[in-house]
Amino acid sequence: MKLDKALLASYLAFNLVDASKSPDCINGPLANSLPCDTKESPAARAAALVEALNITEKLGNLVDMSLGAERIGLPAYAWWNEALHGVAASPGVSFNQAGEEFSHATSFANTITLAAAFDNDLVYEVADTISTEARAFSNAELAGLDYWTPNINPYKDPRWGRGHETPGEDPVHIKGYVKALLEGLEGKDKIRKVIATCKHFAAYDLERWQGIVRYRFNAVVTSQDLSEYYLPPFQQCARDSKVGSFMCSYNALNGTPACASTYLMDDILRKHWNWTEHNNYITSDCNAIQDFLPNFHNFSQTPAQAAAAAYNAGTDTVCEVPGYPPLTDVIGAYNQSLVSEETIDRALLRLYEGLIRAGYLDSASPHPYTEISWSQVNTPRAQALALQSATDGMVLLKNNGLLPLDLTNKTVALIGHWANATRQMLGGYSGTPPYYANPVYAATQLNLSFHYAPGPVNQSSPPPNDTWTSPALSAASKSDIIIYLGGTDLSIAAEDRDRDSISWPSAQLALLTSLSQLGKPVIVARLGDQVDDTPLLSNNNISAILWAGYPGQSGGTALFDIITGNKSPAGRLPVTVYPADYTSQIPLTEMSLRPGEDRPGRTYRWYPSPVLPFGHGLHYTTFTAKFGVFESLTINIGDLLASCEETYKDLCPFPQVSVWASNAGERKSDYVALVFVRGEYGPEPYPIKTLVGYKRIRDIEPGTTGAAPVGVVVGDLARVDLGGNRVLFPGRYEFVLDVEGGEQDGVKDKVVIELVGDQVVLEEFPQPPAEV
Repeated sequence: MKLDKALLASYLAFNLVDASKSPDCINGPLANSLPCDTKESPAARAAALVEALNITEKLGNLVDMSLGAERIGLPAYAWWNEALHGVAASPGVSFNQAGEEFSHATSFANTITLAAAFDNDLVYEVADTISTEARAFSNAELAGLDYWTPNINPYKDPRWGRGHETPGEDPVHIKGYVKALLEGLEGKDKIRKVIATCKHFAAYDLERWQGIVRYRFNAVVTSQDLSEYYLPPFQQCARDSKVGSFMCSYNALNGTPACASTYLMDDILRKHWNWTEHNNYITSDCNAIQDFLPNFHNFSQTPAQAAAAAYNAGTDTVCEVPGYPPLTDVIGAYNQSLVSEETIDRALLRLYEGLIRAGYLDSASPHPYTEISWSQVNTPRAQALALQSATDGMVLLKNNGLLPLDLTNKTVALIGHWANATRQMLGGYSGTPPYYANPVYAATQLNLSFHYAPGPVNQSSPPPNDTWTSPALSAASKSDIIIYLGGTDLSIAAEDRDRDSISWPSAQLALLTSLSQLGKPVIVARLGDQVDDTPLLSNNNISAILWAGYPGQSGGTALFDIITGNKSPAGRLPVTVYPADYTSQIPLTEMSLRPGEDRPGRTYRWYPSPVLPFGHGLHYTTFTAKFGVFESLTINIGDLLASCEETYKDLCPFPQVSVWASNAGERKSDYVALVFVRGEYGPEPYPIKTLVGYKRIRDIEPGTTGAAPVGVVVGDLARVDLGGNRVLFPGRYEFVLDVEGGEQDGVKDKVVIELVGDQVVLEEFPQPPAEV
């Protein structure tokens, strides 16, 4: 049967205003039907719902603004909801006017800052609070039940504009973050609290760089790098955390657009990782299917062919940016017999089973999540968590002894572009927070005497119209302490905006140089992404450097908590800080991690000479730390695996690794234990070292010792061969505690473990299809 487009046009007139409304299972047409019967399985309920739809209605529900089916009482539904670090603006989420209920939601520190805390328990608490607020919005019919978050692509190059949306550069760290985050977002009950979406699958880390755009980019990735680096966070989502949804990415992978790749979506995701237990769904990134056409990937020649390629490969719904026609041509694909009704039904079954598992058709059978209301949004507990997420994630990069600082009877100069910022503190994918506690606000709350002056962001030096140097020098001349609040923001690096330079913006560096020559203590608090701090690290007139990332609604309060010593810094860099000339040595488009004859390596595993290393972070106290007693210094691989009952051998626990951290200083502080391994085993080249576990040990009082186990699994000790197979090799494994660096952050302890016996393949990686 051919579908008449004119017929669908009348169907499109169905009102989308109520796109967050849930079906009425009490008095509506679906009442007393199988889809509303909570005693039946979600799969059976979804199947009955899809069966009740005619083909016109089915095709109208295959994009993110699903039209529903008024005939059977199925409302329209907006699949595109966002909640990266709090309920966020998106087509499916509505905020009411200021002063009304649901006019705001808690804005936590953005991902890169929260990840710098290296605390999975904190990540869980933040995510659990976000999902509570998301449910409140959904119950008020102001949002949906599924959220297209988190972004878990590894942040391997500092130029990528969306890196701050991710937990950083290391796959093991990202996996730990993701596991905790998904437990908080989706909950642990039979009914999903919300549906989370792991994105962007896969090998996506380019926006718009030197004329190359993400919509056309073909990421050429070896099986070794794909398995070892780009996919482990997604494996955590699918195989181990069983997340409800995935998003396929804009880029092509080795010649095939990700949203048309059966290798990614079927061979790896659904079959190899067994992501089939709950009939989960995949959405495309927004307008990604249009990118199959000749102007972009040139994979499909017509919109109908593009739609068919996506749905046939396993994409279940298509995100479309409002106001950017044409719509995905699912009608043409169906009319031309390029996509079958069976494939359409498969997609709809996945979509609606996901919603049913989140309680979408449970209005006649209320559960605790349906009781969540406005009273549970922006609670005192949420506000405290927002502040903690910022404070715990701040990283002390340099300190000549000035910090912590008693500001009693001191006058402070607050200079720079985020001193009195609002949305600049939030970063990307943000909602409307209840307030902006920026540095000016925080200083006011502390009753500090201060002078404020704005500053440049990305202006050049010398600028044609310098409006900031004179006010800044005036404020500084009247102050005892200078706090410079600079760095980058979304005008420099963001979605659809990559960087060319990773140097300090020249106008900011010139202003900082002038301020540092005044003979007064200068503290630099850096917003945004990493830049080459060499000029500041080597400038003896710069007393301290703090990195805040994107700290959220309470960024200024968190900053002063650290500066004054109300809280002690313990965050660690989740990325490598590279020298400025790194960008001239390797293009952003190069996907390889290992060094080659014409390129340096990437990330701390392969790059030997950073400005500041991954894991760097200073304290206000002195820690001596060591490993606890290892059960054995020689371990037989066969015996180790034989005693393991895990379904997947890479998840077998390594004998307990514990860390004891003693506070030899005078201030209470947390300590982040970072456990690496290094050694010459497996395929060459050998990585410099590899993170295998981490743990934040909290509130270690002066003169006391904090101890904690650090979970390590054998899959993270393994190496990946050229075919992408994960192999545990015999050899000499040196366990290293903490990072190389200065006196305060040098390696604390080393232990050598010998693994003996035969090598074992822990995971056989699916091989890509042979080239035609």
